[in-house]
Amino acid sequence: MPLSKTNNLVSCDNFASQVLIQLKQDILTGFFKPGEKLLMARLKERYQVGISPLREALSQLLVEQLVIVENQRGFRVHPISKQEMLDIYETRASIERLCIGLAIEKGDDEWEANILACAHKMNKFAEQIEKSPQEWELRHQAFHTAIAEGCLSPTLLQVRRSLYEKAARYRNLWLNTNMVDPKTFDDNQNDHRLLVDALLNRDSALAKQIINEHLLSPSRLLSKNFQD
Repeated sequence: MPLSKTNNLVSCDNFASQVLIQLKQDILTGFFKPGEKLLMARLKERYQVGISPLREALSQLLVEQLVIVENQRGFRVHPISKQEMLDIYETRASIERLCIGLAIEKGDDEWEANILACAHKMNKFAEQIEKSPQEWELRHQAFHTAIAEGCLSPTLLQVRRSLYEKAARYRNLWLNTNMVDPKTFDDNQNDHRLLVDALLNRDSALAKQIINEHLLSPSRLLSKNFQD
């Protein structure tokens, strides 16, 4: 195969990968709203790519259930619902408990140090959350990921990552339209402190109890945004 053709294939793969990352982020953060039609002309202009990389990215997001396809009508952002939201949060809590149980069994000193480092970065930004809630979310995500990675199971972590992304879409949509309630945020931060203590003490039962309540409490707040 000629070198130029090989380079073209690599370039196309890179374009598709970059578009996938950017488009997924735009969906997760709410730039593209639930149910919104994803017009090819608009996507081409936003990401400065052709049809092929866009179709590859959209096909992958279809597999990840972040977009839906309509017969001969193109793609739309996957809609949201209270039932789906509750299912995602409850399933995620179950997976997170499993990750934590395994992490406490397998985690070493480096695992503990990484948790403490991520907790410090998250807490350091706490007073600035109103200026940039999305930045705090990134640090919050890094903290919980550092904990889960101690389970040492790539398969479990992949399932967890998929559920986290689906839950993040609901949480980000809420953050985009609501200021964080100070008491709710303080309670959230207290959960983190208690969780770190339980992890370092290798108290699996307590850590699972804390993470379960920590992950399910936002779903109760989010439920108020849906009409029964």
